[in-house]
Order: sequence, then structure tokens, then C-alpha cells
Amino acid sequence: MTLSALQPSSQENGRELPSIRVLGTRVHMVEIPEVVSMMDHWISEEPDNYHHIVNSGMHGIMEAHKDPGLQSILNSVELFAPDGILMVWLARIRGFALRKKNTGPQLLWEFGSVANNKGYRYYLYGDTEQTLGVLTTKLKEAFPNLQVVGTHSPPFRPLTEKEDAAVVSDINQAAPDVLWVGLGMPHQEFWIAEHREHLNVPVVVGAGAAFKLLSGEVKRAPSWLRNAGFEWSWRLASEPKRVWRRVVFDAPRFIGLVVLELAGVKKYK
Repeated sequence: MTLSALQPSSQENGRELPSIRVLGTRVHMVEIPEVVSMMDHWISEEPDNYHHIVNSGMHGIMEAHKDPGLQSILNSVELFAPDGILMVWLARIRGFALRKKNTGPQLLWEFGSVANNKGYRYYLYGDTEQTLGVLTTKLKEAFPNLQVVGTHSPPFRPLTEKEDAAVVSDINQAAPDVLWVGLGMPHQEFWIAEHREHLNVPVVVGAGAAFKLLSGEVKRAPSWLRNAGFEWSWRLASEPKRVWRRVVFDAPRFIGLVVLELAGVKKYK
């Protein structure tokens, strides 16, 4: 299927959201305000259903391109929201006027306003105890009625079966409305998919680097630089070990593969 094919999928207020296929991965043509609206709807109207949200761009799609198992997960989620300047440009080429504003990591903060008004509950899973502590404090200061009902910093190793069961039990007992999983792509998406049948949470979101960025552990690029589409350069300078491979290898390859796909030279299932 070519990139131009639209795939009806998730709904917003009864309206099917359009999506496109990028290297075989379905991406919904939505912006952060629409994602926030859908999360609110799912929590208030479908609290007994489970909804997995992915907010990624080139990095996630390239990881899925390399790993059919991850691609299967991404194509099964209720919502894949695009992030990054490459996805914005690609959406515009396909006729969708997406804007480079309020990037993926900002979703956790943007939804905070809704959570504050309605008293929604957050659970933060991933990263370090220090990062989680600082982020929790900042959330409570900015959104007094938002409830952070639990946090957990997992060890940097696979959990034992007993440890894993204890984490799931703790999350379910806390009864969050949104579980934010900050293990990084693709680990967080595998974790979310593996625990889908055991978590009693209406919305689970792959948070990526949001915990570090919003806590201030990693300084964010100025808003003008983010909206201009050059946050990648800022992150390369501030976190070279973390992102250099994406910038040097994955981004050029992604562009080349997408050009071949757009030209009809190559097709991806």
C-alpha cells in the first residue's frame, strides 16, 4: 500500500480520523489538541476500554521498519500521533496541514489542563526516582487538581515475574485515568502491549523522553526553535550519545525510503 492511501481508524466524536501509511506503519493525521480531546473522551465515555497512544515520528517508524513485531504493535494501537518536523513535512506533502507546534513530549503537560479541570489521575512509570519526583512536584504546582496517584522507577534490568506482577497490581490499585510510560521507544511500546490484558487503565501513553524534558533534567530547546523544526539539532547538542545515531543514520535513510515510496518505486505492506 502506498503512502497516499488513507486508513480510517480511531474516531473523534464519531468522526473517523484519517491516517496514512509510512513505510508500512499507520500514522493518524492529528495534532496535540485532537489527541487531548480523544483522551478526555475515552476517559469520560469509555473508562472500561483500554486505549494505547503512540506519539512518535521518524524514530518510531524506522524502529518499526526494522522490527515487524513492533510494526504490528504500532498498527494495532488506537492512536498513533505524528511528531517531528519530518512527519509534519510528509503530512503536508500528502495534503494534511499539520503544524510543528506542541511536540510529542508536550502532550503530558497539555493534557494536564484537562486533568486539572476534571480531577483526572496520572501514574508515571519509568525513568529515575529523582526525575519522577521533580516532575510530580512541577505537575502539582501547575495543576493543583491533577492527581499523581503513583510513580515507579523500574530497575535497569528485566523484571522478575514477581516484580512485574507487583508493578501491575500497584498501578491497578492506584486506578489512574492515564498511565504514562517513559521507557523510551521501542521498549515502552513493547511493555504496554505485553501488559494490555492486565492493566485496568482507560488510556496508556508512550511518553518517550517527556519525563526528562518536562522535569527539566534535559533542557528543552526554545519554543521558536522547536516550532521551526530544529529541536533535533538542540537535542543532538545536549544529548549526543542518545540521539546521534538517529540524526546521522536513521534520518537520511528514512528520507530516502520515503522518497522511493512516494515515487512508487517501493511499496510496503
